[in-house]
Amino acid sequence: MLPELRVLYFEDLELGLTETWTKEISSSDVVGFAEITGDRNPIHLSEHFAARTPFGTRIAHGLYTAGLISAVLGTRLPGPGAVYISQTLNFRAPVRIGDKVEVIVEVAELINEKRRARLKCTCKVGDEIVLDGEALVKVPKKEETDPSSMRVSAGRP
Repeated sequence: MLPELRVLYFEDLELGLTETWTKEISSSDVVGFAEITGDRNPIHLSEHFAARTPFGTRIAHGLYTAGLISAVLGTRLPGPGAVYISQTLNFRAPVRIGDKVEVIVEVAELINEKRRARLKCTCKVGDEIVLDGEALVKVPKKEETDPSSMRVSAGRP
């Protein structure tokens, strides 16, 4: 299930504002990510290969998990119109097929002069942090945005 769209403008943001989204990782997600990116490392695709690794089973691509952060930034906090400037990522633990990843994004700093927001990003499986970092995004102002241009239909920009 995809997160619903919510548009927040720079004026709507405040320190500590948080958005959370949970996604269960499926085998088809991992296979699809491998097809899109070309990263066919067998630790992600072959149960036989992965069984001989320290993880003992297939794991999701780290950047797939990071992509879940992008989903929150682009759809909920701040949402449509936000533009990535940078992202730091710290991979803390593996994500396995069937894990439910909780993505938490929190406004950590607002930079008025350039309409930037620094966001604390955390991905957890249960109580374990599997990935964390910070994103810097440019956030549109209300007066600069035509709300009709924010409408998105499935499969089309």
